[in-house]
Amino acid sequence: MTYRYPLDPVALTASLVAIDSRNPSLVPDGPGELACATHLAAVLNAWGFAVSLQEIAPGRANVIARIGPTGRTPLVLNGHLDVVGVEGMSHAPFAPEVRDGSMFGRGTTDMKGGVAAMCVAAARAAARGSLASEIIITAVCDEEYASIGTRALLEQGLRATGAIITEPTRMAIAPAHKGFAWIEVVLHGRAAHGSRYDVGIDANRHAGLLLAALDRYEQDVLMTRVHPLLGRASLHASSIVGGTGWSTYAERCTLRIERRTLPGESGEQALADIRALCDVLTASRPGFQADVSLVCAQPPLDLALDAPLIASVRAACTAGGIEPTMAGLSCWTDAALFAEAGIPALCFGPGDIARAHSDTEWVEIADLERATEILEAVCAGWGREKA
Repeated sequence: MTYRYPLDPVALTASLVAIDSRNPSLVPDGPGELACATHLAAVLNAWGFAVSLQEIAPGRANVIARIGPTGRTPLVLNGHLDVVGVEGMSHAPFAPEVRDGSMFGRGTTDMKGGVAAMCVAAARAAARGSLASEIIITAVCDEEYASIGTRALLEQGLRATGAIITEPTRMAIAPAHKGFAWIEVVLHGRAAHGSRYDVGIDANRHAGLLLAALDRYEQDVLMTRVHPLLGRASLHASSIVGGTGWSTYAERCTLRIERRTLPGESGEQALADIRALCDVLTASRPGFQADVSLVCAQPPLDLALDAPLIASVRAACTAGGIEPTMAGLSCWTDAALFAEAGIPALCFGPGDIARAHSDTEWVEIADLERATEILEAVCAGWGREKA
């Protein structure tokens, strides 16, 4: 098959959205990203990129595409190809529709629009002979679950002097976002007949005591931990499961907590705080017993505001007639993994994260085009001060 796609972010977005790439770790019948990655790889190859397709797991693939002078201050443009489920959507999820100045469909804003913008931006800059540095496109799998795509890239030694993750930021420059920690607390009681208060220990009520302690902890501690772009630290009880019947004391209750962390906080610190609350209850409440474990944690992002990467995007926005604004993201992104690997990273892209995963998802056509123009200017200017 011959790909004759114009260097047009709208056309490329539509072609990517039309391919079902639901994440199979989130959706039982999700096909994965391989078909979408194969399509994008073919397009980029036709546009003159040196392209490799890496299958990370069955049906799960990354696209790595390079263009421009090698060996000099490479810039990575990164985005993910996986999407979440489509249940309850108000329009056909994989039949992109353009109306009222926007494109509708699953992945338009999160984040195939951003992927299209970054690919077209690099291709246009290269076609005009504007590149002073290598631009590396990485379109990855599995960001919505465990980020096996970006993790594989970094573990395999990907190196760059900057990374822009084209997540939907409403065209704001986002140098910071929160991290998170998933903490599971298993509360142990003693099963007994409902009439035997002298024998039974109610794990569910002990979970209630911990919930009350968590509420006080958020009010007294987390509300005092504030970041200028991200607001305050927070937590919520994600799920509570316990008990077997009306007339039986609950022997076990499992409480799952998500703790959103700020720069300077870690998953281990969040875990230690929850354990400390449980220790207080163990000492003060007869029969209270809890096992606390960290299931998963991802780090926050916090790029210094005087970083050259921010200056490059700000300058490109200004040159493109857009007043550059700075914002923090409440959600987590792969940008934190680049930063953890020593690569300065920020988020910038078309669309609004508030529409991600929603029953009506769309991206403005004007923002797709503006984002492409700004990213093209960043690509063209990257490395020139060192040339």
